[in-house]
Amino acid sequence: MTRVFVQSFGCSSSVADGEFMIGCLLRAGFEVVECADDAEVLVYNTCAVKSPTENRMFEILRRVPKDKKLVVAGCLPLINLGRLKTEVRFDGLVGPASGCRVVEVVRRVERGEHPMWLDADAKPPGLDLPRSPSNPVVSIVPVAYGCLGACSYCCVVFARGRLRSYSVEEVLARVRRDLASGAREVWLTGQDMACYGRDLGTDLAELLRGVCGVEGDFFVRVGMMTPNYVLGMLSDLVEAYGDERVFRFLHLPVQSGDDEVLRRMRRFYTVEDFRNIVQAFRERIPDVTVATDVICGFPGEAEEDFRRTERLIEDVKPDVVNVSKFFPRPRTLAEGMEPRVWAGEVRERSRRMAGLVGRIALEKNKEWVGWEGRVLIDEVGKKRGSWVGRNFAYKPVVVRSEDGSLLGRFVNVRVGGAFQTYLEAEIV
Repeated sequence: MTRVFVQSFGCSSSVADGEFMIGCLLRAGFEVVECADDAEVLVYNTCAVKSPTENRMFEILRRVPKDKKLVVAGCLPLINLGRLKTEVRFDGLVGPASGCRVVEVVRRVERGEHPMWLDADAKPPGLDLPRSPSNPVVSIVPVAYGCLGACSYCCVVFARGRLRSYSVEEVLARVRRDLASGAREVWLTGQDMACYGRDLGTDLAELLRGVCGVEGDFFVRVGMMTPNYVLGMLSDLVEAYGDERVFRFLHLPVQSGDDEVLRRMRRFYTVEDFRNIVQAFRERIPDVTVATDVICGFPGEAEEDFRRTERLIEDVKPDVVNVSKFFPRPRTLAEGMEPRVWAGEVRERSRRMAGLVGRIALEKNKEWVGWEGRVLIDEVGKKRGSWVGRNFAYKPVVVRSEDGSLLGRFVNVRVGGAFQTYLEAEIV
């Protein structure tokens, strides 16, 4: 058997793609190994959403020994094929959501061919494919590929194409299958969860109602949602979040606190829209965890524009803010936009924003000190005898126990400490 090593980078959709690829390779008779040194064929499932991420991918790919066959999979080949051809020696290419197509690519590479299977709008693979989970507790279910957006800074659309949703029935069948295999946490994932089903005449709220109709003791996490697509189903979505098995976790990227910057970003909502969505969720679910994203230094962003973003974050007080510096990506509209913000100023704004969101995150987490309740242990901790779980609001909770494996178990805890990115608790 040919030994194959597969490693995935990037978002949860990419991780799910990798799990399906491994499942298909195993079913086809390949031996999938855990160490690149032991493999004859290396499959790197890449990410290239940001320039620093792309550069990291190239560092890894350039280090592949010449005696190994290399298949570059995922988003990078469709985002920057020119650079890939110039800087990396590879044997085959396959885009994201390849499913069992990776089997044919690896077989052709074995024969000395150089296959390229790149189609951003290809029909997604079936959700009934074999899957090798990276975490036995977590079921990552892609509910759609692609999106309906046209963000001026985003290159992911070149890799994952336009929206193609799975039916509610397909998603439910996958969820039931994974729960029966031992999963206790279901991640519904896609490039934009808010536009799920618009190509099929359904929506995310209906999907959530269906998933919550599945029997079992489990949690559901909903992935990132663009605000403008949330607005049309806001009431139904807030109601769907009311089920006790849905994590009270709302990932709603605002990107900027200035409407003119949002217009240049081609984000089709206003700052007020963002505020209204957060308010609607907090009125119904006061302890909802709010996560958002901010881009610092977008072309044309003046100092006052950035201060509006700071004031928005200070006012709304999200629990989590993913802070990014602007980097121009190939073939995007923003790549050629002027005026550019000086790189030193971009770094300074990013530093200011990181300080602000860190302070708010700590304040929000301190509100949980003294809380008692149930958490699902879904990770092994970094230190010996430590475990990481999630409570109903998807807050990371670190506990210590030498009493065998806690992975996949529900435990009752009391929170005694709060840090910027997690809570610390004891089992009670």
